[in-house]
Amino acid sequence: MLTARLTIDPARPVGPVSRRLFGAFVEHMGRGVYGGIYEPGHPEADEEGFRRDVIDLVTEMGVTTVRYPGGNFVSGFRWEDGVGPRDDRPVRLNLAWHSTETNEVGLHEFASWLEKVGAELMLAVNLGTRGTLEALDLLEYANVPSGTTLADQRIRNGRRQPFDVRMWCLGNEMDGPWQLGQRSAEDYGKLAARTAKAMRQVDPGLELVACGSSGADMPTFGEWERTVLAHAYDDVDLISCHAYYEEKDGDLGSFLASATDMDRFIETVVATADHVKAVRRSPKTIDISFDEWNVWYLSKVPGGLAKRIDDWPLAPPISEEPYTVADGVVVGSLLMSLLRHADRVTSASIAQLVNVIAPIAAEPRGPAWRKSTFFPFATTSRLARGVALVVGVDGPGYDTAAYGEVPVIDAAATADAGVAALFLVNRSQTEEAEVSVDLTALGVDTVAEALTLSDPDPHAANTTDRQDRVRVRPNARAAVVEGTLHVTLPPVSWTAVSLC
Repeated sequence: MLTARLTIDPARPVGPVSRRLFGAFVEHMGRGVYGGIYEPGHPEADEEGFRRDVIDLVTEMGVTTVRYPGGNFVSGFRWEDGVGPRDDRPVRLNLAWHSTETNEVGLHEFASWLEKVGAELMLAVNLGTRGTLEALDLLEYANVPSGTTLADQRIRNGRRQPFDVRMWCLGNEMDGPWQLGQRSAEDYGKLAARTAKAMRQVDPGLELVACGSSGADMPTFGEWERTVLAHAYDDVDLISCHAYYEEKDGDLGSFLASATDMDRFIETVVATADHVKAVRRSPKTIDISFDEWNVWYLSKVPGGLAKRIDDWPLAPPISEEPYTVADGVVVGSLLMSLLRHADRVTSASIAQLVNVIAPIAAEPRGPAWRKSTFFPFATTSRLARGVALVVGVDGPGYDTAAYGEVPVIDAAATADAGVAALFLVNRSQTEEAEVSVDLTALGVDTVAEALTLSDPDPHAANTTDRQDRVRVRPNARAAVVEGTLHVTLPPVSWTAVSLC
């Protein structure tokens, strides 16, 4: 059995745990909206066509914010299409995902759904095929109380109170050649700065997110962030990070260490932002919105969706990943990476929420159920409170093809007013690990709860027929003995321990 000893000192805080770390992302892609959150005629549909069973699962997940409506979709989106009487709304081509967009669900409907799940709207504006004027129009429609043409139009459309959207994304992945309206860092940085300045003339208190690189593997990564912030530093509050991970060519060892890459990604973006801060001699600090992250088997997606001029399907299934135990363990470790950087990552969105690369599956006219990735998210959202703490890990390492030597045991911790939470991953594929930590400094001595996600088969997954094979189960091998916590971790596992 492997052994590791952790050191946790409340005198070494990372930073406060923002509730916005537990956000999600819904895009008009595949069956994420139509057939996902929205399915009129389903036995569980409410009076607005939203599935109650999905609402219940999203609420159980503890989702706090939802970024909407994209994603790639937003770069071709006309927000006006999704407001007003449904019978009058145009049907459009969704160029991002080669499908038909009916606009049955737009701003009003999505905001109503968010009220049902108790989450905050994080709204993206189209800076791909549109620009500053259209962003101002949307802001006026959404946030101005009354007395202007667009605000009064919102009222006529059934919403007297403003939507009062606080967080706004200035476009999406504008460095990507797949993006409608792709721009250079210079052009995007100038556009983002102009748009931000204009939006703040309407509402100075907005929180604005500039587009960072679409991924750390982009050839312009780093230089993109520097250039964009050189133009927009004074005008925005956050810069985005996006990252997706997958097991490639059977290399489970590297896949289980994906959080190592996320750590490095975050730290590089922080260093770049702080470089711009130093050059500008600015007192302001730019934080990170990690508003797309997940496990996504992009290498298995066919090379482009079938594209025929006469074939634009409505809500075709796209990237409905089955998600295995190993996938769930990695999602848990990515959440731990976000906690380890809670001082600078103040917003994050798992991408996506229902059906499309999602922790929730919603069968057409059938059940909704939890995939493996649901459990670490829901548990971490519930237990991670207060302040994230630095965790020292004294234990063995192993070699990976992708990231070099990494620790076998990954860990993160939080503490808040007499309670604490510890999150652990055992990356070993063959050996159990016993982890011990002295709790004296934390002032806790009792295990209130211990849950583990594991299975003898790391590639086991839930299915429609077996919806609960993979789930978190109580870890009977977690106990405090003379002030020291001892936890036994199965191979390829994620564990959360709540202490009081």
